[in-house]
Amino acid sequence: MFVAGDLLWYSVEDDNKLRQAPDVMVVFGRPKGYRGSYKQWLEDNIPPQVVFEIWSPGNRISKMAKKLEFYECYGVEEYYLYEPDVVDFTGWQRRNSRLEVIDQIVGWISPRLGVRFDFTEEELQIYRPDGDRFLTFLELDRQRQQERQRAEQAEAQLEALRALLQERGINPDQL
Repeated sequence: MFVAGDLLWYSVEDDNKLRQAPDVMVVFGRPKGYRGSYKQWLEDNIPPQVVFEIWSPGNRISKMAKKLEFYECYGVEEYYLYEPDVVDFTGWQRRNSRLEVIDQIVGWISPRLGVRFDFTEEELQIYRPDGDRFLTFLELDRQRQQERQRAEQAEAQLEALRALLQERGINPDQL
């Protein structure tokens, strides 16, 4: 699987005007690895199957509508649009040849990714296929800090134990 963020996707060879740069795109059936851009014709003509866009202050409805048209035209199977300022999340799923709005997005499980989407009043929450919630960057950072503190405490305890053994004439390296 190939996953990229903000990478230009060129859908048609010899037409560099037909392109988009999804905030996140997921392409099954393609290997991981660096690409300066995603040129579909060099990728067994496989389009990204899942695309995420995050609404930013500079976005306009017309721009987002053009993106939806592009994704529909060039084979995206699932398209998700998140507006974090108002906690609005919309999804589209390909049915036949069209991207159609997913009516019940709360609790929706992505057919391709296996992740479930849910909401609190403040934020979108995404759950892994095993049911655990993906942590936010702040939660991950806090978790890393706690793990670092535990490791430092364990190291300090080990050093204290080594010193105690040495005080009693025991070489801890020979145990």
